[in-house]
Amino acid sequence: MQELFALCKLAAVKCSSHLLYCEITMTKRYSFKNPEMIIAGSALMVSLITAFVSIYSAFIDRAYARASVWPRLEFFYNYIEGDNFAYEITNKGTGPALIKYVRLSYEDQPIRSWPEYLTLSTGRTVSHTQSFIYSRVISAGETVTALYTTDFEAAKLLVADNKLKIELCYCSIYNECWLLNDSIEPKTISYCQIDEHLRFMQ
Repeated sequence: MQELFALCKLAAVKCSSHLLYCEITMTKRYSFKNPEMIIAGSALMVSLITAFVSIYSAFIDRAYARASVWPRLEFFYNYIEGDNFAYEITNKGTGPALIKYVRLSYEDQPIRSWPEYLTLSTGRTVSHTQSFIYSRVISAGETVTALYTTDFEAAKLLVADNKLKIELCYCSIYNECWLLNDSIEPKTISYCQIDEHLRFMQ
């Protein structure tokens, strides 16, 4: 019996003189002052900081990659009185612009080609040159002349004509898309979509 009590005392337990058992109680407590806890806590903190830095670095890298290939299209016309008229598209961004669709309308009527527009605007056939902009990729810094004519009589009519409405939707290589129309700033949209009968085909 004495040996049992001695064992219980050494084990920091509560003993009963009437029963031959020991009720073991936990006497060891964890403390943040314990070197093992300090080491474990430091390791956990380092792991959390490392994970945060990795996630933040990945976010910054992705944002930089997107900014480095960000397209910005502008649509405008050039007119030299008594000489020529041109509609042009330029990419002032840092990456290629993938044109998904172009929509032209004249007095709310869909236009499918440049000759159709020229006839509606001038009332006759106009000699001109054109470049396809439908489903085209325009590189950063590139300017495309979509329509050009040296018919100065037609040019005077075209520059005074405000009935033509142009809408152009384009995306970056990361499939971020913008809609460009009469407003100065392109509008961010989820994706480019248009009814086929409204699509400009040149």
